[in-house]
Amino acid sequence: MKIVYNLIKEEDVDGIYNISKDSFSIPWSLNSIKSEVSNPLAKYIVARDIDLNIVVGFVGIWIVAGEGDITNIAVHKDYRRLGIGKSLLEYLINLCKNLKCNTITLEVRESNIKAQNLYKSFDFIIDGIRKNYYEDNKENAILMSKKV
Repeated sequence: MKIVYNLIKEEDVDGIYNISKDSFSIPWSLNSIKSEVSNPLAKYIVARDIDLNIVVGFVGIWIVAGEGDITNIAVHKDYRRLGIGKSLLEYLINLCKNLKCNTITLEVRESNIKAQNLYKSFDFIIDGIRKNYYEDNKENAILMSKKV
């Protein structure tokens, strides 16, 4: 298995959508993901298994005025625990450095300890809590940030 990491292309949209449906209780619509390809504020890095030619993970960020906000990150269930999420985050942080982005922020579910630990391993810090943030179950969001 060989995984390559690239910026999003139109051909990646269906794979991202399928991973989103399996990963999130409230996934983005196919049209929303399609619109991200041409959104000048959005940058997405896609992990692709080139042996099978399938999208196996992705991370997205919106960059506005030198600040980035991670919109989502997910890895296909059959490819988890292989370091793909960590690699996606590494590529994203390097992209932000190259684009002169000075801060990265995100929201993560209070119950998603694995994701919080991944972010902490990249020196993200907890900035606060956004109460009742998630629509599906009113779960709190942990606000995290990192200086780049």
